[in-house]
Amino acid sequence: MTMREQDIDPVRALEALEHGHASVRLRAAMAVGTAPDPRYVGPLVRRCAIEPDFPVRDMLTWALTRHAASLTVPQLLRELGSQGAQARSQALHTLSKIGDRRAWPAITRELLADADDEVARSAWRAAVVLVPEDEKPGLAAALSAQLGRGGRETQLSLSRALAALGEVSTPMLSAAAAHPDPRVRAHAIATRRLLDDPGTGFEYAIEEAKRIVALGGTGGED
Repeated sequence: MTMREQDIDPVRALEALEHGHASVRLRAAMAVGTAPDPRYVGPLVRRCAIEPDFPVRDMLTWALTRHAASLTVPQLLRELGSQGAQARSQALHTLSKIGDRRAWPAITRELLADADDEVARSAWRAAVVLVPEDEKPGLAAALSAQLGRGGRETQLSLSRALAALGEVSTPMLSAAAAHPDPRVRAHAIATRRLLDDPGTGFEYAIEEAKRIVALGGTGGED
């Protein structure tokens, strides 16, 4: 099945988003993004919630960013209350790409602490993009409460989010560097290193932090 980018038939395009082959779905998402139409928004959002192929999901997000935020943001915000983790995660990811700060109030503490790591990671990224300047300290505190969570990818995502907030994260990281849990201490020390020196690799920072914790330090002894 092929579709020209010009003169796209909405019915055919929407049918193609449900096709059994990922390559067809990818072309369909690209086509509807190339020729935005309000009729596409709902089906695109719904497809994001169930699409199994990452490149297609990425193209669906791109297609949504090509539509007016006044159409996409309200539907994406409704997805944040979905029972499906992928629906929540992809909606957050798309909101971060749209960058409409009116979505900020919907980035709740519950989403920032979501039990699903992918949802939480998407919430952290979206929050950093959408947060107003005067609410950055509160966000840094909420993110710091997640230090020590998950595996390397989750910890790296959180460290990047805290580092992106800048110096407002420093007091929280300093406090967490003395936390009784060694995983929290190591993560806080590594994140502070990334904040101080963005060129530091996370793997090096976390291994160095573990050594500091093993020696009973907090990383602030220099």
